[in-house]
Amino acid sequence: MKESDIKRNSWQAWWLASRPKTLTGAAVPVMIGAALALADSHWHVRVWPMVLCFLFAFIMQIDANFVNDYFDFKKGTDDEKRLGPKRACAQGWVTAAAMKTAIGITTVAACLVGLPLVIFGGWEMIAVGAVCVLFCFLYTTHLSYMGMGDLLVLLFFGVVPVTLTYYLSMPDGFQFVTLECLLASIACGLVIDTLLVINNYRDIDNDRRTGKHTLIVAIGPRMGRLLYLALGVAACLMGCSFILYGHSWAAWLPIIVYQPLHVATFVEMRRIGKGERLNRVLGMTARNMFVYGLAVAIGFLL
Repeated sequence: MKESDIKRNSWQAWWLASRPKTLTGAAVPVMIGAALALADSHWHVRVWPMVLCFLFAFIMQIDANFVNDYFDFKKGTDDEKRLGPKRACAQGWVTAAAMKTAIGITTVAACLVGLPLVIFGGWEMIAVGAVCVLFCFLYTTHLSYMGMGDLLVLLFFGVVPVTLTYYLSMPDGFQFVTLECLLASIACGLVIDTLLVINNYRDIDNDRRTGKHTLIVAIGPRMGRLLYLALGVAACLMGCSFILYGHSWAAWLPIIVYQPLHVATFVEMRRIGKGERLNRVLGMTARNMFVYGLAVAIGFLL
């Protein structure tokens, strides 16, 4: 379907607004935490919290996408000079009023899905959920403009979802976070941050113009490219520690399967340099990210 054929506030418009390709970023950390829990518990996991973690992550990702779409539109960041994928409000596919309502619905839905986790993790889960919702809004409205996006990705797409999924899925009497789980969560966050890095690398000129002080704006394009490469390499090196815990496949599979793809994508990123064609690298990075998560998860299960 052509963009000009998309009816305002239609199902097609909302599908595009939800940015389905970004849902891999929500799935990968939960997948890694669940796989490690399955391995460490010898498949005696608690299934319901695992399912709820997946659902909460998916809904929160859609909520974050709606928040980003709405507030960037209001700030004028998503204008005609944007190089990345088109945004629903900026293109007129979804009205600002409808997007505002959708944000309320997805926020409430995420809270309702996450609330039963209190049964498995105690009342502290309410505080964790509240922090996730709070930073979902703070990221787009303030923190992404202060160069803190990469830190938030490390926390909320790495440490928090991996460790919580693991903790909540483990059977009674074994609910604690191991050092291996913590290392896996950090490595996961590093890999997912490559998606933010290429996104900000592509938009560096536009971000400078609109006053969005991302990390890439601060360090420049050359260091931005090196950062992109270093994140994937560092994640695989950190994953080598899994060997110490008897999960050799979880260490070697990402090196064998993910690392060549990551390096090839970096070469393509450097070749293209700048411009709208970097959206190709964005797609390749999303693919690499999912391949990494799948490789680590399968490695833990093996």
